[in-house]
Amino acid sequence: MAIIFDEERQVFSLHTKNTTYQMMADRYGYLLHLYYGKRVDDPMEYMLTYFDRGFSGNPYDAGRDRTYSLDVLPQEFPVLGVGDYRSAAFKVREENGCYGCDLRYKGHRVLNEKYRLPGLPAVYGEQIQTLEILLEDERLGLEVTLLYGVIEECDILTRSVKIQNVSGERVYLEKVSSACLDFLYGRYDFLTFYGRHAMERNRQRMPVAHGKQSVGSTRGCSGHQYNPFVILAHSDATESAGECYGVSFVYSGSFTAEVEADQFNQIRLIMGISEEQFSYPLERGETFYAPEAALSYSAEGLGELSHHFHRCIREHICRGKYKDQVRPVLVNSWEACYFDFDGDAIVRLAKQAAQLGIELVVMDDGWFGRREDDNSSLGDWDVNEGKLGCSLQELSKRIHETGLQFGIWIEPEMVSEDSELYRRHPEWAMQIPGKPPVRGRNQLVLDFANPEVVGYIYEKIRDVLIQGNVEYVKWDMNRSLADVFSGRADWQGKVLYDYMLGVYSLLERLTAEFPDVLWEGCSGGGGRFDMGMLFYTPQIWCSDNTDAIDRVRIQYGTSFGYPLSAMGSHVSAVPNHQTGRVTDMRTRGVVAMTGAFGYELDLGKLDEEEKRQVREQVAMYHKVAPLLLHGRYYRLSDPFTDALGAWMVVDEEKKHALCSVVCLENHANMPVAYVRLQGLSRNGKYRDQETGKVYSGAALMSCGIPVLTEFGEYRSWQILLEKM
Repeated sequence: MAIIFDEERQVFSLHTKNTTYQMMADRYGYLLHLYYGKRVDDPMEYMLTYFDRGFSGNPYDAGRDRTYSLDVLPQEFPVLGVGDYRSAAFKVREENGCYGCDLRYKGHRVLNEKYRLPGLPAVYGEQIQTLEILLEDERLGLEVTLLYGVIEECDILTRSVKIQNVSGERVYLEKVSSACLDFLYGRYDFLTFYGRHAMERNRQRMPVAHGKQSVGSTRGCSGHQYNPFVILAHSDATESAGECYGVSFVYSGSFTAEVEADQFNQIRLIMGISEEQFSYPLERGETFYAPEAALSYSAEGLGELSHHFHRCIREHICRGKYKDQVRPVLVNSWEACYFDFDGDAIVRLAKQAAQLGIELVVMDDGWFGRREDDNSSLGDWDVNEGKLGCSLQELSKRIHETGLQFGIWIEPEMVSEDSELYRRHPEWAMQIPGKPPVRGRNQLVLDFANPEVVGYIYEKIRDVLIQGNVEYVKWDMNRSLADVFSGRADWQGKVLYDYMLGVYSLLERLTAEFPDVLWEGCSGGGGRFDMGMLFYTPQIWCSDNTDAIDRVRIQYGTSFGYPLSAMGSHVSAVPNHQTGRVTDMRTRGVVAMTGAFGYELDLGKLDEEEKRQVREQVAMYHKVAPLLLHGRYYRLSDPFTDALGAWMVVDEEKKHALCSVVCLENHANMPVAYVRLQGLSRNGKYRDQETGKVYSGAALMSCGIPVLTEFGEYRSWQILLEKM
């Protein structure tokens, strides 16, 4: 059994293949956290200690016992108002302004299926057990159900919260965190992934210090600036050794991840919806569901922790036809021609692509309304037949006649002020009455908290997909939310959450109706790269920055929480459009092959040698695509500090491996660099399929392989190994 309840001790144990998570309902009904780590079979309540701590209050139930205080005890779901002065996971404001919620254990049940979260993405699958723990505040008439899912084979636990106002007056949910981890002791580092547009998910590792450290987003989306995936790693943890914990938020809106070391060196980690602009009224009879958080523990370093999340995302988050299917190699029109195209140009690109073995052509921004730049027509999802020179149906037919599939770009959550939709329905755009709006790219955000707006956009996009026989859709979002206001909302503190429910509802309807479409998420590249979006789109455009050297670092940071199959990655033209850097075609291919592979350039401008290399890259990708899609990924260097970017993928049977290396620095008379491989069979013999050289797995992992210096900048190597 994955979930065991010790009735005598009132201890809950949640077991995965290699880990145990424990908590206890104590004599006063408070739910205390006991343990999360390597698998153990014994109850761990002996770890709790009780002392009379100055200025740490005692619950009334404890009477004269000054040694009992929630200010120092580890908790599962800490609440503001019970004498715990650390970061709270739950804040409830009453109508009179008080914060006095006091939750006590009332019961539990175990289900042999995964719990569901209406309207929200969540981990799914067979053989998943659920633990529901009911907490209650009788005075407020509030029931809080803590939800736990156990995915044994992935060493993943999930957490969420269901809140019901069963009999009380209206209350306001001011903070609802999905997960809390309390640690009694330990020296830990907080690993976060920060960035900006076109340079996302740079890894940052800082010691946990006294006080609060937090990252998050108040943008209405998870954002380029901080990712909703964090790691708490023991100070000596490395890629291949040491204890570490990961928490990933299955949500695409505003969030907060915070860690706090208290006065007794205890550490608390919390993940949940951002408190900013969140105040959710709960009337009698109403229910609120918090988004899900996925947790994992590794005793074998950061690499193994990544493997847990990679497998969970591939098998229990991504859905549909392309969940475990090799994706077609595509070429996107954006960096080839931007807005300057017609139907003939797209067909010409498709014919050029067909000659090179590319399988799908994507018509990016500019095919609808009067869209000739990024200042107009968002919301007008009618095909501009004058610009294309034909209907979308005719264009699609011409492209399919070349042997290629056809894809398009959309940005359904936005509206341009210069659009027919805005002129007809200005009230459908998020704007605070009487206040001039904050603009982004001269576009506003549609009120997806309003079901009428969502329904209208659904019908328009649906019509486009039907008439175009579309097989790929890039779903973009190119500005952050501001002026958060919905004319349909009776209380504006619920709008950001309801907006995300609207986005998810549209995604669910469209992906269900068009199951054969390959959906790719995007928000100016990686501005909404999270498990929530991956529930609907099995890949996300990793960054608008297509520079190969920057992408080595961007994809490195992304890999800590997300698999290669989720990363949209393309070969683009040089000098690169974002950095001006020049890298050779081989290096651009090696880097782009670390993800969902494609091209982002004008194929007609390639010379014959470059075309030959493209054909070789496409053939190589098809050869290794199953390995990239399903294999175990290993980071072999840190491209932020090392002269090399190096990584590899190994299949589960350890029979095939692909190692990739990119030289990031170039100096005169450079020393030889050596790269140690990982994940191979130590007793196995491996043949380099290009040179025929044979190596032992033990030698490759213990000593490594020399990377020979070549003249020129940003050289790269790929080594494809096969076990003999």
